[in-house]
Amino acid sequence: MGQISQFLPILLMFVVVYFLMIRPQQQKAKKEKEFEASVKVGDKIITKSGIHGKIAELYEDTVVVETMAGKIKMERSAISMELSMKANASK
Repeated sequence: MGQISQFLPILLMFVVVYFLMIRPQQQKAKKEKEFEASVKVGDKIITKSGIHGKIAELYEDTVVVETMAGKIKMERSAISMELSMKANASK
């Protein structure tokens, strides 16, 4: 019983770190993957670097974004879920 009580604070610390830091990050990553998979042609998006545009073409891992300057091919992971949802909600 004495050895278990010595390791209990360390075990409790790992549990707290998991539920306060690791699990929320995993859930956020899962939501971003779902968002990346759900985009479709015609959706207005904002990339993580701040480029505004509309999806013109979709491929497995990339998208072609139509901007005012022309078309840009980029990775799906470059699309910002939060910024794109805010931009679409405000209109």
